[in-house]
Order: sequence, then structure tokens, then C-alpha cells
Amino acid sequence: MNDEVDIAVAAWHENGRWTLAQLPSAHDLAHIIDRLKSQQTNGGAIALIAIDEEFFMLIRVLGAHISMMLSDATCALDYEVAEEFLEIADLSMPEDDDESFPVGHLEIFNDLGMNQMELRAICADEELFPDEQLEAIASRLGFGEKFAELIGL
Repeated sequence: MNDEVDIAVAAWHENGRWTLAQLPSAHDLAHIIDRLKSQQTNGGAIALIAIDEEFFMLIRVLGAHISMMLSDATCALDYEVAEEFLEIADLSMPEDDDESFPVGHLEIFNDLGMNQMELRAICADEELFPDEQLEAIASRLGFGEKFAELIGL
């Protein structure tokens, strides 16, 4: 597995502006959640994670509440990190013959102005790679330029 195509970025909103930082590993979900918990602000902290040009994951820690969303549940059949994601989020494993579908808290960004229909549309867009999907989400949330600059798009 090539870490160069994996992306893990934390974002948090503080004093009216977004701050972003690279996370050390896209595959260490426990560490990512701990980092988000330590970055608590009024709007919480978000992790935007893309794995191997195949799928993306979103994690948001807001107070004691953790919201998680996976762009394609069927990736858990092939990727250990996606399987771990389903376990942490208490979601069931897909079947071998399932079509691609997003799972988890699709309303993860409702309070930030991005509803689940927009998120579903981004997940369903087969023309976009996961990094581009994350950039579309970041743009919708108001930090697309910073995100693109940080990951080198």
C-alpha cells in the first residue's frame, strides 16, 4: 500500500477562521480521533481522510460526540482501515455482492451548511477521485483553498 496517495487532514474552526493540519497516518483511526478530541473548539474538529484513491472517510468530534462517515462501505471488504472504521462506528459489514454505498452520519455537516443530499451526490460522482471529493467538501465548508494547498492539489 502506498502512503503517498493517502490523505489525512484535520480542520477546526476557531476565531472565525479555519485552521488545517496534516495528520501523520491515514490508517491510525484511534490516533486521529484522539487528535481531534485534543483540538476541541466550538465547531469541533474534523478529519478528512482519503485512502488509496478508492474511498474517503470523515470524522468529526464535537464535545463528547463523535460522528463518522464512510464514502463506500464495500471498501471494508478490501481495506483493513475501512473495516476498522465500521467497527468503531458500530456499523455492519457489507456483503460481497453489495453495490457501493455511503454509510454513517451523512448529516455530519448539517450545522455547517452541507446537507446529506450534497454529501451523497459527492459520494456518487464517479468522475471524482477521493482527494477531489474531499476538496469539494472542504470548499463547501469554506476551506477548500487551504485544503488544496495543504495536500498539493
